[in-house]
Amino acid sequence: MSAPATASPTAATQRLPEDVQREFRMLIDGEWVSARSGETFACVDPYTEENWGRVPRADVADVETAVRVARRVFDTDGWPRTPPAKRAALLRRLGQLIEKNLDALVYRQIRENGRLIAEMRPGTLAVGTACYYYAGLAETMHGLTVPVSYPNIVSYTVREPIGVVAAITPWNAPLVLLGWKLLPALAAGNTIVVKPSEITPTSTLLLAELIVEAGFPRGVVNVVTGYGDPAGSALVNHQGVDKIAFTGSTATGRKIAHAAAERNARTSLELGGKSPNIIFADADLENSVNGILAGVFSATGQACMAGSRVLIESKVYDQVAERVVNQARKMRAGDPLDPRTQLGPLASRAQLEKVLGYFDIARREKLEILTGAKRLDRPGFFVEPTVFGNVTNSCRVAREEIFGPVVALMRFDGEEEAVAIANDTSYGLAAGVWTENVKRAHRMVSRLRAGTVWVNNYRLVSHAMPFGGYKQSGVGREMGPEALNEFTEVKSVWIDTGNEVHFPVG
Repeated sequence: MSAPATASPTAATQRLPEDVQREFRMLIDGEWVSARSGETFACVDPYTEENWGRVPRADVADVETAVRVARRVFDTDGWPRTPPAKRAALLRRLGQLIEKNLDALVYRQIRENGRLIAEMRPGTLAVGTACYYYAGLAETMHGLTVPVSYPNIVSYTVREPIGVVAAITPWNAPLVLLGWKLLPALAAGNTIVVKPSEITPTSTLLLAELIVEAGFPRGVVNVVTGYGDPAGSALVNHQGVDKIAFTGSTATGRKIAHAAAERNARTSLELGGKSPNIIFADADLENSVNGILAGVFSATGQACMAGSRVLIESKVYDQVAERVVNQARKMRAGDPLDPRTQLGPLASRAQLEKVLGYFDIARREKLEILTGAKRLDRPGFFVEPTVFGNVTNSCRVAREEIFGPVVALMRFDGEEEAVAIANDTSYGLAAGVWTENVKRAHRMVSRLRAGTVWVNNYRLVSHAMPFGGYKQSGVGREMGPEALNEFTEVKSVWIDTGNEVHFPVG
């Protein structure tokens, strides 16, 4: 195959040097601090492969301090008792600051993970928009008045914050996925300790600067930077943490769930996926091909919701496969800051090696390589957009989350087989259905075991709609009103207005 086209550099996309030598600091109790050990680590630009910046490498002692602060602010400093209108005002102010500093937030994330500016800008802007949404929920967090079968009893429920939240966030969409945890947690009155991925720590620190500027009290939000071991493990296992909100791999999510279960800590886990994108013969094929490309090649395939298994009805398989391959070969790889770029680098060398390892697995399994399955011959952590054909559901590339620009095309005949193949997975995060038959669309939606199902589209998300998965794809939901429930406890209240209590005495 011919390698994807390469986007030409322009003056507008030259790398900026201001962060190369910068020494970053963590946020604990309203102060910008180094790690107690003094240790740091560097970020890596996945487009240039250059090291930049120095970030504190937190250890157990730093996590202990951050959690102790969050505990104090929750238990004694009064943050949970802050009037909802005050919390809402702070969230709205944060939304304004995100909009004002949008370019800096977008650039910082791209420098960290190489995601395209065409994707990162609207995603980051959505974090600001979500601030207003959760500000509204903060002011409308209602319980229920419940009629019970006893006379002279008033009974109702109230929602109260859980306590100290640990938010452990991934590298593929650092601020979007932090916002899904941070904003409802704050709206509900919790305090929070954030541990971003070591690949993308500085964008979270930049957002933390805006949180301070917005006027949130000291210690309500704390950020520790470092690696999963020891910082992440210390946070997960800390007795002072009441709730763990995590986005990442299913394997890590299981470990977190096990640790949390030891002390009955609450969890919400947004984990992996191997989502089916199902193309029926009666679909608008041109639109569905665009949906396939957007579903798996956006974010260079590094998305939990990626439609990495494409199920195509046999009678249109050949023409759909041909169109997907032709478009994949034309994709323009290059600088993620260039708006013309369609394919950015993978976020890290480790991720590059993982994806290349799956290319080796596919060759050992003797899969049909329709295009790609190689590293691009250029600087940066780039691989070719890759399409495997006539894949069966037993192959590893069909069963395991690769997290790269890799798609497995599979044949099916009829709805029954489509449902059987789609649901034959340990995951259940998302699914797509492409058909012009409205009855079939509704039948498929009801039978697919996935937390989100799109019909004639793919990858749409909104702060107003819950997101999460079935089976090994996670526990709980993020976004929407359900997100606020994930960060609150329900208290039942019984008030007797005039009954005598009778207790038989012998």
